[in-house]
Amino acid sequence: MSTLYKTSARWVLLLGLASALPGCVAAGAAAAGVGSGVYFTSRGAESILDGTPEQVETRARAVLEKDGVRITGTQTEKSGDKRELKGTKNDLDITVTMERQDSKSTKTEISARKNLVTWDKDYAQQLLSKIVQQK
Repeated sequence: MSTLYKTSARWVLLLGLASALPGCVAAGAAAAGVGSGVYFTSRGAESILDGTPEQVETRARAVLEKDGVRITGTQTEKSGDKRELKGTKNDLDITVTMERQDSKSTKTEISARKNLVTWDKDYAQQLLSKIVQQK
């Protein structure tokens, strides 16, 4: 009986650690550097892109418009170092947040919300991948 309990406890611990791992991997990978890829977050996708927030915003607008996302709002803070685009497409509310990391890179995160508890991470990742490919 003791062996069964220990085995069960090990599986529970292993599953618990595995479920926490993707967030840690994404955070660590995002910190790895510019252009290293697109990573899932709890609500969408993020990456560190080459370019200033202004340049990334221009690329993001082009991708959103081409993909049929209607831009409904914009916000600029910190003298342009932090920017946000909001838009809609069908039943999704899209948010693109861009924040300067250094003089040549911008952390960019996209979320695509269906409702209060449902997020379309795959669509957010697709949009961000298109922005990454824009030059």
